[in-house]
Amino acid sequence: MQSVIPRLALLAAAMAAVGSAGAHWLGNDAGFALACGVALAVTAFDTLARARLLEWLRLPQRDTVPQSFGAWGEVFYRSARQLRMWQGRVQREEGKLSRFIEALQASPNGVMLIDAQGQIDWCNATAAGHFGLDVQRDLRQHAVHLIRNPEFVAYLAAHQFKEPLLMRRNGPLGALLLSVQVIAYGDDDKLLLSRDVTQFERTEAMRRDFVANVSHEIKTPLTVIAGFIESMRTLDLAADERERILALMQQQSDRMRHLVDDLLTLAHLEGDPHQPLEELLDMPSMVARLANDARALSAGRHRIEAQADVSRLRGASVELASAFSNLVSNAVRYTPAGGVVQIRWRVLDSGLGDALGEFSVSDNGIGIAAEHIPRLTERFYRVDRGRSRESGGTGLGLAIVKHSLLRHQAELRIVSELGKGSTFSARFPAQRLLLPQPEPTQSPVGLG
Repeated sequence: MQSVIPRLALLAAAMAAVGSAGAHWLGNDAGFALACGVALAVTAFDTLARARLLEWLRLPQRDTVPQSFGAWGEVFYRSARQLRMWQGRVQREEGKLSRFIEALQASPNGVMLIDAQGQIDWCNATAAGHFGLDVQRDLRQHAVHLIRNPEFVAYLAAHQFKEPLLMRRNGPLGALLLSVQVIAYGDDDKLLLSRDVTQFERTEAMRRDFVANVSHEIKTPLTVIAGFIESMRTLDLAADERERILALMQQQSDRMRHLVDDLLTLAHLEGDPHQPLEELLDMPSMVARLANDARALSAGRHRIEAQADVSRLRGASVELASAFSNLVSNAVRYTPAGGVVQIRWRVLDSGLGDALGEFSVSDNGIGIAAEHIPRLTERFYRVDRGRSRESGGTGLGLAIVKHSLLRHQAELRIVSELGKGSTFSARFPAQRLLLPQPEPTQSPVGLG
């Protein structure tokens, strides 16, 4: 402001000189001359201040506010303060908008804005992935030109958006099932929300299959028992025939009991969030017990071999015994008479400098075709339904094994060749092993 004053004084003096010249022409009135000079100076100052204000308002910047004094100084000061307030408010709103857009980008659901002409105004990365779009390239393109599913085109054209549309698309990771909901707003603008419901559909399909399978598995023995009961009530049966029917009824009731027991076990494994109570299991002793159970189940029809390294495994004894027993009983059931079943526990080198514990059951039985192996741990999945029922299986054994091992950070591996046999292995991480102190001459313990 101090630099402005000399310029204004010089301007006032110049205006006074002009006023004096005019006054001399009008009659040498000194007062009139001074008044004319001051008036001209004030007018020139106002004109200059207005010009500077207009120039600054064309592109206002906080660091280039014009300097002045008096009324114009107050005008400049208040204008600069108002500018600072508006700039602060704009920055805050821009920050909110930026965070809102970041939130939309982070959303697991797709979000797309479509204008009244059907062109894409904006979409987040999730929506771009759902519909195979390029976020930059495809803006301002018509949505129906890029998303060409006939059901989607018909959905937009019908303007009936009360219910979401289920549509299938091929994504980079395979087929997707999308739930698409359009919400109209503004002047015929549209907000499109998309959600990947592929996993939900799979879960629902598994639930439906599970209910159907359970119903079927229980209905079959109930039908048999009901038929036998009707026969016993209406027919005059001999004692030996009555005993035969009672034995069959007992067999079917046992089958239902095993099914219910397995369902309860599986529900416990899937629904219990707490880690089981763990203890150190003597694996040679456990393998010996499993081998004895296998011999009892086999009734001399198979050769049962068992071997175990001297070590201990940290885990829940009931859960692991159930899992190992399922693997052993399956091998006995699906190996023809005269076959060999091998039960083994050994400590392996992982190749990463630590040890792995492996429990394995091998047989030379019928084997499993490669296409069935990935689905063996699904509930009620059977390679041969008729043979499974004849052997007394519930179809839940390997599902129980899988969940038991998952709770112990273990991995189930299946190797099989049709007609040559199978090997089921459970591998446990090093932190679950307790190895004995090394001895100069340590050898595996033979168990039969």
